[in-house]
Amino acid sequence: EDMAIDHVSVGVTNIKRSKAFYDAALAPLGMTPVMPVEIKGQLVGVGYGTGPGVPSFWIQLPINGQPASMGNGVHIAFRAPTREAADAFYLAALEQGGIEDGRPGLRTEYHPDYYGAFVRDPDGNKIEACSHRHE
Repeated sequence: EDMAIDHVSVGVTNIKRSKAFYDAALAPLGMTPVMPVEIKGQLVGVGYGTGPGVPSFWIQLPINGQPASMGNGVHIAFRAPTREAADAFYLAALEQGGIEDGRPGLRTEYHPDYYGAFVRDPDGNKIEACSHRHE
C-alpha cells in the first residue's frame, strides 16, 4: 500500500547531523538514504526510501538559505511494519540526539491497534513511527 503523497521534506540546519539521525532512526523501518543531492560539492539534501532511487522522505537545507524552523502541529508519520520496528525507530532516534515526544505505545483513541512512537529530530521536527497491525 503506497502513500498517496509522493514525498515529504523537512528543513534541517546541519545536514551531517540530521543524516546520521535519520539514517539510524529510519533503518528499522526499512528506509535508507537512496538519493543524496550535492550542489557545488556540498551535500544539501538526502532522500530516503525503501527502494533504490525512490525517495519518499527528504531532509534538506532550506533552498532560500534561511535557517530551518519547525511548525507546531505538523508531524510526519512513517509506516512501521511491526510494533517492534516502531520501538527500534524510537530508540535509534533517541540515541542520535532525538527528543522524546510520546513514548511507544498503543493510542487506542485513534483505533484499537494504533501503535505509535513520537520523537523530535535535532531541529525539532515532530516525527512518528506507527503500526496499524493487530499484534
